Amino acid sequence: MTRVKVVIAGVNGRMGRAALAALANDPGIDVVGAFGRKGAHYVGRPLNELAPEQKSLTGLAIADSFSSVLNASPDVVLDFMIAEASIELAKECLERGIHPVIGSSGLPEEAVSNLSKLARSKGVGGLIVPNFSLGAVLMMEFAKQAARYFENSEVVELHHTKKLDAPSGTAMHTLNKMAASDGTKKFNQRDVEERELMAGARGAAHASGLRVHSLRLPGLISHQEVFFGSDGELLSVKHDSFNTNCFNKGMVMAVKAAPNLTELQIGLETIL
Repeated sequence: MTRVKVVIAGVNGRMGRAALAALANDPGIDVVGAFGRKGAHYVGRPLNELAPEQKSLTGLAIADSFSSVLNASPDVVLDFMIAEASIELAKECLERGIHPVIGSSGLPEEAVSNLSKLARSKGVGGLIVPNFSLGAVLMMEFAKQAARYFENSEVVELHHTKKLDAPSGTAMHTLNKMAASDGTKKFNQRDVEERELMAGARGAAHASGLRVHSLRLPGLISHQEVFFGSDGELLSVKHDSFNTNCFNKGMVMAVKAAPNLTELQIGLETIL
């Protein structure tokens, strides 16, 4: 069996550390390098400080740039940096024939479109993954199915206080999937004129009319609930992440699938 060689970008962050433990434990994957931004905590120190039990990481240091790990010839780069840095890294990966798996959120639509075009032109595929949890993927799929039958729906997403973007990537992916379930439908049409006494009280509006509300509170990890209302009933589809372990299986699946892709795919569901 050919082992997939992977480099982790943003390894010093919460998701990067989770990815390191998950990938280093898999017999089909070799973690051949990792890096974080210059000056970040752990940069320059041994990689196995983040996963002391992993003997395979011995001898690897946490680099401060992508160029510093290129001599390891990775097949895949798993990226958890901020959106702006992720876009530039993905471009460089595609140009070099390396498959990016992007776990960063907040990527602008235009940037995603440009990356997709570049991937097709190079014949080098990759993945943009709004959420690596299989439970979250199923939640989004169920919401997409329900959206075909309900005219009124709103999304509430909840994250920790260090989350930079709102709505979350998971929420945006959910909204897009629901809107695509019936491209002609306009959601949440009302025959009254709404008045917001405080701006934003009704949340943000998607082009489809779907509404999304973002909460940021201490103690949260990653949570989302999609509500569907109809005359006499309420349906909700909910997913909660209580720690980063729920992302492990999805990260391993994405890294193993990426080398076989020739286009940029969006969503873990595209490889299930």
